[in-house]
Amino acid sequence: MPLIERTLLGPGPSNPYPEAVQGLSAPILGHLDPEFIKVLDRTGERLRALWGTANPLTLPLSGTGSLGMETAFANTVRRGDTAVVAVNGLFGERMCEVARRYGAEVVRVDHAWGEPVDVQRVLDAHPAPAIVAAVHAETSTGALSDIGALGAALRARSDDTLLIADCVTSLGGTEVAVDEWKVDAAYSGTQKCLGVPPGLAPFTFSERAWERRVEDPPVWYIDLGLLGAYVRGGPGGGRAYHHTAPVGMVAALDATLERIEQEGVQEVAARHRAAGRVLQEGLQEMGLELFAAEGHRLPQLTSVKVPEGVDSAKVRERLLTEYGIEIGAGVGPYASTVWRIGLMGHNARLDRAELVLGALRAVLRG
Repeated sequence: MPLIERTLLGPGPSNPYPEAVQGLSAPILGHLDPEFIKVLDRTGERLRALWGTANPLTLPLSGTGSLGMETAFANTVRRGDTAVVAVNGLFGERMCEVARRYGAEVVRVDHAWGEPVDVQRVLDAHPAPAIVAAVHAETSTGALSDIGALGAALRARSDDTLLIADCVTSLGGTEVAVDEWKVDAAYSGTQKCLGVPPGLAPFTFSERAWERRVEDPPVWYIDLGLLGAYVRGGPGGGRAYHHTAPVGMVAALDATLERIEQEGVQEVAARHRAAGRVLQEGLQEMGLELFAAEGHRLPQLTSVKVPEGVDSAKVRERLLTEYGIEIGAGVGPYASTVWRIGLMGHNARLDRAELVLGALRAVLRG
């Protein structure tokens, strides 16, 4: 099979950081090897710094971001619990479905796609829910919501509600502050702004959530009690075998987190903002209309309306075959009327912004 290289400027995966590739090529260790345990512990420390948390239970789950979503609800929802879910795109809808399957009474708070979450509407949806869930960076629309404002409002009202946040497209590209925002469970994916191939879900779980967790969740693989005994050690201090961790992926994540640490979290976020600004301004100069609400647009994932009379699929096909550039279609009701262009992780650079602008300009000219 011939090797095909693409410039991945869609909603994910993104092209990996070189450090991630080096991490993947490191010698494979056993998942209980003391040297690997050091890597795992170091990865947890670096994830805590990136998440902005002191949560002891912070780890890379063995699965993509969707496993992070599943884990958050499996370990917090008891049958009959009320879960208020803010829905402003596809991944808010998925939260509703996952919560429902674990037995929650789901109260949807629907927003127009492309709009940020309205904190007051979420508060008004139910006086005392067990769980509130929202997407920080909605991958389907490119909209950014203020999770900090939501967390502060919930905690001011009551100490009884747990807050779950989807940070799949924000972690590593937009600053996240889990402890400051009063978030109890948050998850991400490695294939977006973290610049690591798909396969891990960085996850963090507060001590408050741990005290209230479901101790015998219906899915064994994502039981945080069992996983905690592996990543933190059991009562006797040793690491309890749970599953064979993807050691190569963890090494890749650790190497990339070191790279982000050296560049600086704020500097990485500024790089994403700069690249996104060039892209969004360039698209508007071409006469294209951005989809997400102004003032709430993700710099790392730009949603743009397909011009009237333009075949979305043909444009994406030409970008792929003629320029080796992948951009994404919209999803759901906007599958053929929106493009999603990602400048994430290693691709959050001015040259990548100019590259896709030039290629898109040429394709639209015919």
